[in-house]
Amino acid sequence: MHIGLIGGIGPAATEFYYRGLARAHASAGERMDLTIVHADVRDLLRNAASGAKRAQAEIYLGFAKRLQAAGAQAVAVTSMGGHFCIEELEEVSPLPVINAIPALDGHLAQSGVRRAGLIGTRYVMETGVYGGVSAAEFVLPQGDDLERVHNTYIAIASSASVNQAQRAYLFEVGEALCREHGAETVILGGTDLFLAFEGQNCGFPVIDVAEVHIAALYRASVGAR
Repeated sequence: MHIGLIGGIGPAATEFYYRGLARAHASAGERMDLTIVHADVRDLLRNAASGAKRAQAEIYLGFAKRLQAAGAQAVAVTSMGGHFCIEELEEVSPLPVINAIPALDGHLAQSGVRRAGLIGTRYVMETGVYGGVSAAEFVLPQGDDLERVHNTYIAIASSASVNQAQRAYLFEVGEALCREHGAETVILGGTDLFLAFEGQNCGFPVIDVAEVHIAALYRASVGAR
């Protein structure tokens, strides 16, 4: 299957998706058929902050039509923050949407995790990944940490980079979710969080929603052959 990705939100996450999909296809000896379009993260941040789901879905629709014209047979958004309007996109998209939220729910159900910490944008955390995950109970950063995690994540995603202070803070929050609130694992609910966690020993188990989504995209890609 020819997969179409709506990328750019942010660029580092898009590169992570591309790298992960390329690696999965190469490891299996499969050819990858992929087209990526570049969305503007500023549009997403503005529409997410104001709850303008329909407006963002219309932006996605334009990209989905471009991907369809390029031969794509399914479309995905390479951003968990960008999933805030995924149902609205599903309603209007000319292509099937490979949604990260049910992929995460299925992964948690299969893994047997029942209580998980969650970090990402404020909206991702406060809605428990937009209300679409029922397999596990989420525990969130408490007090001022909720807003600080949100702001730290937005800074990382916007700059496509992480500094040591940001990484140490996220590790501290994740460790507290496990030690103080009984989380069995911590969900990296922001697709740019790999910048802080990839290749690092953070001291607690994590599930990266981007990796779960990439696995779902790979299965869709090869399953149609």
